[in-house]
Amino acid sequence: MSTGFSAEAEDFGRTVADVLADLWGDATAAPDGDLARLWKTAAAQGWFELASERALDFLVAAVRELGRRACPLPVVDAYVAGLLLGADHAERVASGRLRPVVAVVDDPGTDTADHCEAAPHATHVLLVHPGSGRVRLAPISRVEPTPGLAVPAWSRVGVAEPETELRAEAALIDDALAVWTLGLAVRALGAAGRGHELAVAHAATREQFGRVIGGFGAVQQRVAACHIEVGAAEALVKDAVGHGLAESGEWTLAAALAVRYVGDTATSVMFGAQHTLGAIGFFEEHEAAWLFRRVHADVARLRAAARHATGVSRALVEQGRSLPSFHLGEAAEEFRSRIRALLAEHRVVDGHGRQDHDRERLRAAMAERGLFSLGWPVEEGGREAGVAEQAVLNEEMKYARGPVDRAMSAAMLLGHSILKHGTPEQKAEFLPLIRRGEMRFCLGYSEPEAGSDLASLRTGAVRDGDHWVVNGQKSWTTRAHTASHVWLAVRTDPDAVPRHAGITIFLVPMDTPGITVQRHTALSGEVSCTVFYDDVRVPDSARVGEVNGGWRVITDALAAERVVMGGVAATLLRQLDDLLEHLRTDPERMLGADGSGKRERLESLAARLQAARALVLEATRAMAGGGGSDLAAPMAGVLGGELAEDFGQGVLELLGPDAALGADVPRAPGGGVFERALRTSPMFVIGGGTNDIQRAIVARGLGLPREERAARGRGAGCGPR
Repeated sequence: MSTGFSAEAEDFGRTVADVLADLWGDATAAPDGDLARLWKTAAAQGWFELASERALDFLVAAVRELGRRACPLPVVDAYVAGLLLGADHAERVASGRLRPVVAVVDDPGTDTADHCEAAPHATHVLLVHPGSGRVRLAPISRVEPTPGLAVPAWSRVGVAEPETELRAEAALIDDALAVWTLGLAVRALGAAGRGHELAVAHAATREQFGRVIGGFGAVQQRVAACHIEVGAAEALVKDAVGHGLAESGEWTLAAALAVRYVGDTATSVMFGAQHTLGAIGFFEEHEAAWLFRRVHADVARLRAAARHATGVSRALVEQGRSLPSFHLGEAAEEFRSRIRALLAEHRVVDGHGRQDHDRERLRAAMAERGLFSLGWPVEEGGREAGVAEQAVLNEEMKYARGPVDRAMSAAMLLGHSILKHGTPEQKAEFLPLIRRGEMRFCLGYSEPEAGSDLASLRTGAVRDGDHWVVNGQKSWTTRAHTASHVWLAVRTDPDAVPRHAGITIFLVPMDTPGITVQRHTALSGEVSCTVFYDDVRVPDSARVGEVNGGWRVITDALAAERVVMGGVAATLLRQLDDLLEHLRTDPERMLGADGSGKRERLESLAARLQAARALVLEATRAMAGGGGSDLAAPMAGVLGGELAEDFGQGVLELLGPDAALGADVPRAPGGGVFERALRTSPMFVIGGGTNDIQRAIVARGLGLPREERAARGRGAGCGPR
């Protein structure tokens, strides 16, 4: 499958941008831009020939630029006409002699179309009735402008007797509607994205109260949230284009998910941009005002048209389809097949008739195949696998509900750091344990006053000959009560500046005298502990890395942990599949008819999950050096964490009180997994660096200044551990 836009398509988009800059200008040209002249130039440059080449990526690249300038040139309508009418009309459309606009209608015999764009410059309307497959190309007989939100104004259009009439197959209608709605979504996204760019630039330079406003936490959070929505939508569009170019059976569903996500988010992004731009973007003749009109007008038409296109809920529930897959390359996907086969080989059924895994046999099989040391150097017993294969392994294990979660975490966090910073003795002692999946560790990072702000940790270690004496307290330490060792971050220089410079890492046996474990039951039901360190003597040989050099060890471990960031999306995909399995037993009773609130809720959740998966793919490619933004990882983390909470709540809304029943109740949907998932979901937002911190990282990546009150040691983004 194509990964989206070709280099040639991107070049074409830049050419379109250059032409628009000369003949249209920016979004402020919307009230009086010369659309007729632009239409003529576009025809001369081949913009209306794209359908004959099935150049979907070229089309989307062009429409994105049109949206950024609030220009309604109907290149998508010409593309749809090419799909439905074929070669008979292609030359006339390409030359600009036939200038069609598309109207999706409810009445197959109507001679009137509402909300048409560019109608004063068009020659024909292509009337499409999805239910019957009836397609009519009719000359325009009258144009009645209907001023309002859209600028240039929409029109009510009357048509004469059809020049051409045909019945299109359902698959062709679906394809055409997928293109048309995706085009509307891309144009709205282009406009919203441009508004967001203007807001970011404004936030980086505008001063209020003696400071650049981008340094205020509220502005940073808003800007970052908008950037995440724009980035996720762009990733979904890229995925839909890739499926379309490959003529995949998943194409119309991939497009529908992108359309749904843009419809849900583009207007909020534009509102966010307006809020950041403030009075400048509201009272002045600013681009944002015209972009605002374009975004909201396009989304209004999009929502009206999307009901005729492939229904996400119908596809997932009644048709039994799954979310379209993402491909990390042939080698990684072949590896995925082998991991799935391995999991299937060790699948068992528990006492309640639910599927589980023989964890001990699976762990041994994975160790035998070198899967816990997958990315390690060969000389250390590894396989030197790339990021893509490591990501696949993590995703598949998370989808299987973490049958070897602890061993995987040890490999990612401890293994990577010991390889890079450990002594020969530490490597000899711990790497074999990690390779076998037998390293039972806990993470001693968080403290009562140091969660996300890890550089504020107070647990101290004082040198005493060949030992260190540790005193302090660690909080929220999951699995401390069953751990053999703790990966412990302590302060060894209380006067260090900056503060993170005085931290050191030790790997300490949990049975060392002076360590006391106090158990607590977390909201999720798992045991998390407070661990007290009272005059704990730790040999210097337990130190990992340099004295006061622990921050580098921590950040290297977190860099390795980014490989597993796709685990949240994989976990949610499993929850969605479980939900769909239940809904398919009686969809009409549980969801109602098309357009019902429950179906809308399901579609939004599915689209957001696909967006999170698309960002994970972007992040994985960035880590593997295959392009993509370095910000994709924190963006995926924020989107996935917030979705986890909303998904848990959404399942209760969809299934009712039964979804709140636990695993011991036989009639509980999904064997009680949904209520446990809801209780676990807040951890996806607060663990490993809260979403607030991750959004601050995104904001700084966009060039906004560090917030003064948030500047203290948050770079590592370490939340409860």
